Amino acid sequence: MQISYVEIGICGLSCRLCPAYHRETKSKCGGCKSEFRMGATCPFHNCALKKKGVEFCGFCEESKTCERWCKHRESGKEHDSILSYQKVEDNIAFIHNNGLAQFEKEQKTREQLLKQMLTEFNEGRSKSLYCIAATVLEIGELEMVLEEARDKTKGFDVKEKSETMHSLLDIVAVKKNYLLKLRK
Repeated sequence: MQISYVEIGICGLSCRLCPAYHRETKSKCGGCKSEFRMGATCPFHNCALKKKGVEFCGFCEESKTCERWCKHRESGKEHDSILSYQKVEDNIAFIHNNGLAQFEKEQKTREQLLKQMLTEFNEGRSKSLYCIAATVLEIGELEMVLEEARDKTKGFDVKEKSETMHSLLDIVAVKKNYLLKLRK
Protein backbone atom coordinates (compact mmCIF):
# COMPACT_ATOMS: atom_id res chain seq x y z
CA MET A 1 0.00 0.00 0.00
CA GLN A 2 1.10 3.58 -0.61
CA ILE A 3 1.87 5.35 2.67
CA SER A 4 1.27 9.10 2.51
CA TYR A 5 1.78 10.15 6.14
CA VAL A 6 4.84 8.42 7.58
CA GLU A 7 4.94 10.67 10.67
CA ILE A 8 1.31 10.14 11.69
CA GLY A 9 0.94 7.05 13.83
CA ILE A 10 -1.63 4.48 12.77
CA CYS A 11 -3.10 4.93 16.25
CA GLY A 12 -3.46 8.73 16.13
CA LEU A 13 -0.20 9.86 17.73
CA SER A 14 2.17 12.35 16.12
CA CYS A 15 5.65 10.97 15.49
CA ARG A 16 6.89 14.53 14.91
CA LEU A 17 6.53 15.21 18.65
CA CYS A 18 8.27 12.04 19.87
CA PRO A 19 11.76 12.21 21.43
CA ALA A 20 12.88 9.25 19.27
CA TYR A 21 12.04 11.24 16.14
CA HIS A 22 14.42 13.98 17.28
CA ARG A 23 17.42 11.80 18.13
CA GLU A 24 20.70 12.65 16.47
CA THR A 25 21.95 9.06 16.43
CA LYS A 26 21.53 5.95 14.30
CA SER A 27 18.52 5.03 16.45
CA LYS A 28 16.60 8.11 15.19
CA CYS A 29 13.08 7.03 14.27
CA GLY A 30 11.70 8.33 10.99
CA GLY A 31 8.09 7.86 12.02
CA CYS A 32 5.73 5.01 12.88
CA LYS A 33 5.26 4.06 9.25
CA SER A 34 8.90 4.47 8.25
CA GLU A 35 11.08 1.58 7.17
CA PHE A 36 12.86 1.85 10.55
CA ARG A 37 9.63 1.06 12.44
CA MET A 38 7.83 -1.30 10.06
CA GLY A 39 9.70 -4.28 11.49
CA ALA A 40 8.83 -3.31 15.07
CA THR A 41 6.25 -5.14 17.10
CA CYS A 42 3.40 -2.66 16.76
CA PRO A 43 0.08 -4.49 16.80
CA PHE A 44 -1.45 -1.86 14.52
CA HIS A 45 1.02 -2.24 11.64
CA ASN A 46 -0.03 -5.73 10.58
CA CYS A 47 -3.73 -5.14 11.02
CA ALA A 48 -4.18 -1.63 9.63
CA LEU A 49 -1.52 -1.42 6.95
CA LYS A 50 -1.12 -4.99 5.81
CA LYS A 51 -4.56 -6.54 6.35
CA LYS A 52 -6.98 -3.59 6.10
CA GLY A 53 -4.99 -1.20 3.88
CA VAL A 54 -5.66 1.89 6.02
CA GLU A 55 -3.13 4.42 7.32
CA PHE A 56 -5.15 5.30 10.40
CA CYS A 57 -7.14 2.87 12.54
CA GLY A 58 -9.97 5.36 12.85
CA PHE A 59 -10.68 4.91 9.13
CA CYS A 60 -11.16 1.15 9.46
CA GLU A 61 -14.72 -0.17 9.17
CA GLU A 62 -14.19 -2.13 12.38
CA SER A 63 -12.75 0.73 14.44
CA LYS A 64 -15.84 1.06 16.65
CA THR A 65 -15.76 -2.63 17.61
CA CYS A 66 -12.01 -3.37 17.45
CA GLU A 67 -10.85 -4.57 20.87
CA ARG A 68 -7.21 -3.56 20.28
CA TRP A 69 -8.20 -0.03 19.15
CA CYS A 70 -10.54 0.40 22.14
CA LYS A 71 -7.86 -0.80 24.60
CA HIS A 72 -5.33 1.59 23.07
CA ARG A 73 -7.69 4.53 23.44
CA GLU A 74 -8.64 3.63 27.02
CA SER A 75 -5.02 3.11 28.04
CA GLY A 76 -4.08 6.44 26.45
CA LYS A 77 -6.39 8.22 28.86
CA GLU A 78 -4.12 7.29 31.79
CA HIS A 79 -0.73 6.08 30.53
CA ASP A 80 2.05 7.17 28.19
CA SER A 81 4.98 5.39 26.55
CA ILE A 82 8.06 7.40 25.51
CA LEU A 83 5.69 10.07 24.23
CA SER A 84 2.58 11.65 25.66
CA TYR A 85 -0.81 10.07 24.89
CA GLN A 86 -2.67 12.91 26.58
CA LYS A 87 -4.00 14.25 23.28
CA VAL A 88 -4.65 10.97 21.45
CA GLU A 89 -8.45 11.33 21.70
CA ASP A 90 -8.24 14.94 20.52
CA ASN A 91 -5.98 13.81 17.66
CA ILE A 92 -8.42 11.08 16.63
CA ALA A 93 -11.33 13.52 16.66
CA PHE A 94 -9.32 16.09 14.69
CA ILE A 95 -8.37 13.51 12.04
CA HIS A 96 -11.99 12.36 11.72
CA ASN A 97 -13.25 15.94 11.39
CA ASN A 98 -10.45 17.43 9.28
CA GLY A 99 -8.51 14.57 7.66
CA LEU A 100 -4.91 13.42 7.78
CA ALA A 101 -3.62 16.28 5.60
CA GLN A 102 -4.86 18.96 8.03
CA PHE A 103 -3.57 16.98 11.01
CA GLU A 104 -0.17 16.70 9.32
CA LYS A 105 -0.13 20.45 8.70
CA GLU A 106 -0.84 21.20 12.38
CA GLN A 107 1.78 18.69 13.52
CA LYS A 108 4.40 20.28 11.27
CA THR A 109 3.69 23.62 12.98
CA ARG A 110 4.04 21.98 16.40
CA GLU A 111 7.25 20.29 15.27
CA GLN A 112 8.75 23.60 14.14
CA LEU A 113 8.01 25.12 17.54
CA LEU A 114 9.49 22.05 19.23
CA LYS A 115 12.65 22.32 17.11
CA GLN A 116 13.01 25.95 18.18
CA MET A 117 12.73 24.94 21.85
CA LEU A 118 15.27 22.15 21.37
CA THR A 119 17.70 24.39 19.48
CA GLU A 120 17.50 27.43 21.73
CA PHE A 121 16.57 26.11 25.19
CA ASN A 122 17.75 22.50 25.55
CA GLU A 123 20.61 22.07 27.98
CA GLY A 124 20.73 18.36 27.11
CA ARG A 125 18.06 17.09 29.51
CA SER A 126 14.84 18.78 28.39
CA LYS A 127 13.90 16.97 25.17
CA SER A 128 11.15 14.89 26.76
CA LEU A 129 9.62 17.93 28.51
CA TYR A 130 9.66 19.98 25.31
CA CYS A 131 8.10 17.10 23.32
CA ILE A 132 5.30 16.82 25.88
CA ALA A 133 4.79 20.60 25.88
CA ALA A 134 4.61 20.63 22.06
CA THR A 135 1.98 17.89 22.29
CA VAL A 136 -0.14 19.29 25.12
CA LEU A 137 -0.07 23.09 24.79
CA GLU A 138 -2.08 24.89 22.14
CA ILE A 139 -0.03 26.29 19.25
CA GLY A 140 -0.69 29.88 20.34
CA GLU A 141 0.48 29.05 23.86
CA LEU A 142 3.70 27.53 22.51
CA GLU A 143 4.35 30.60 20.39
CA MET A 144 3.71 32.89 23.36
CA VAL A 145 6.03 30.92 25.65
CA LEU A 146 8.80 30.89 23.03
CA GLU A 147 8.53 34.62 22.47
CA GLU A 148 8.54 35.37 26.19
CA ALA A 149 11.46 33.01 26.80
CA ARG A 150 13.49 34.70 24.08
CA ASP A 151 12.73 38.13 25.52
CA LYS A 152 13.69 37.11 29.06
CA THR A 153 16.86 35.20 28.22
CA LYS A 154 18.90 37.57 26.08
CA GLY A 155 22.52 37.10 27.08
CA PHE A 156 21.79 33.97 29.17
CA ASP A 157 23.73 30.74 28.85
CA VAL A 158 21.85 27.62 27.75
CA LYS A 159 21.31 26.36 31.30
CA GLU A 160 19.70 29.67 32.33
CA LYS A 161 17.65 29.67 29.13
CA SER A 162 16.43 26.16 29.88
CA GLU A 163 15.48 27.06 33.46
CA THR A 164 13.50 30.04 32.19
CA MET A 165 11.72 27.94 29.56
CA HIS A 166 10.85 25.32 32.20
CA SER A 167 9.46 28.03 34.46
CA LEU A 168 7.33 29.56 31.70
CA LEU A 169 5.98 26.17 30.65
CA ASP A 170 5.14 25.39 34.27
CA ILE A 171 3.19 28.65 34.59
CA VAL A 172 1.05 27.77 31.56
CA ALA A 173 0.65 24.17 32.77
CA VAL A 174 -0.60 25.25 36.20
CA LYS A 175 -2.91 27.89 34.73
CA LYS A 176 -4.43 25.47 32.18
CA ASN A 177 -4.18 22.31 34.29
CA TYR A 178 -1.81 20.60 31.82
CA LEU A 179 0.42 17.71 32.86
CA LEU A 180 3.94 18.14 31.49
CA LYS A 181 5.33 14.75 32.40
CA LEU A 182 4.82 11.21 31.21
CA ARG A 183 2.17 9.23 33.00
CA LYS A 184 3.48 5.78 33.96
